[in-house]
Amino acid sequence: MMLFVLKLQIAFGGEPLVPCYFIFGDSLVDNGNNNELQTAAKVNYPPYGIDFRDGPTGRFTNGRTTVDIISEFLSLDDYIPPFATARGKAILRGVNYGSGGAGIRHETGRQLGERISLDKQLHNHRRTVLRIKELLRNKTFTKHYLHKCLYTVGMGNNDYINNYLLPQLYSSSRLYTPDRFAALLIKKYHKQLKTLYKLGARKVALFGLGPIGCTPAEIAQFGTNGSACVDRVNNLVALFNNRLKPLVQELNRDLKDANFTFINITSISSGDLSVAGLQLVVNAPCCTVSNTTGLCIANSVPCSNRRQYVFYDAFHSTEIANFGIATRSYTAQSPFDVYPIDISHLWGPVLKVEA
Repeated sequence: MMLFVLKLQIAFGGEPLVPCYFIFGDSLVDNGNNNELQTAAKVNYPPYGIDFRDGPTGRFTNGRTTVDIISEFLSLDDYIPPFATARGKAILRGVNYGSGGAGIRHETGRQLGERISLDKQLHNHRRTVLRIKELLRNKTFTKHYLHKCLYTVGMGNNDYINNYLLPQLYSSSRLYTPDRFAALLIKKYHKQLKTLYKLGARKVALFGLGPIGCTPAEIAQFGTNGSACVDRVNNLVALFNNRLKPLVQELNRDLKDANFTFINITSISSGDLSVAGLQLVVNAPCCTVSNTTGLCIANSVPCSNRRQYVFYDAFHSTEIANFGIATRSYTAQSPFDVYPIDISHLWGPVLKVEA
């Protein structure tokens, strides 16, 4: 996997572009929701957060996540708090429901311990909406307020990594062909996204799956047979990703005022690094990882050249990779990056960036 990254200066200033930002997803966006759960999927210890202002917070990276950086693009006054600790009027700015190990399917990730599936995240969001109605004391105003917010959803990674690709623990790969499994995921995802719409979401960015077969964990588990990545795994992921554009088309057609868009992480992750003059390590983790979890060993010393690595541990990207993904999600650099529009066009003016 190659990731095209340019060092960009973000042009901040002025009022926030949206009143609130709600985040749904897995460990790629989790910022502390798993910290108090009984689970192997939590990282509230060093060397995670080594480059983050608050140190280890539960983010599965060395610094900022993709959604943290999107929050900066939106000119929000701070990062969105996790549902686990969001209290009082803070929820009016938005809530992050992301949970490491979570999936579209409820059983996904169960071998890791507790996690907050997408169904549960939507349940938590329903609670948040009720609290917002109480704070704003006006049902009609609350509805219009929520319509103006940004929502990002990134799910499905664990339905492969911690479900379909673990036949010793899950029956899904014996029960369903790859194509049938992808179709079932999309069918359930469609229902979940309609639930989100009914809770007030109108501006929604769906993050597709990245090339999971290029993660150090999958390469170590399956081997590559001479390829750069595990082609079989990436082919499975493609069956899911290829259904996201039609899903977005259907949702936008059938739901009044809906504005869903698809963020193509596979396209974003396939640029030529030589253009940026960077030589990134793309097939090895920056930190020393556990053989059982693929996460950084607690208190281990990570690589010093973290801006030259795509992966921080065996599954999760570094801040520099997250910056590249966030930048091209927000302001597409290729017609293949997004469909039909990038995040900046979900409501109006484009945030200017300078090389």
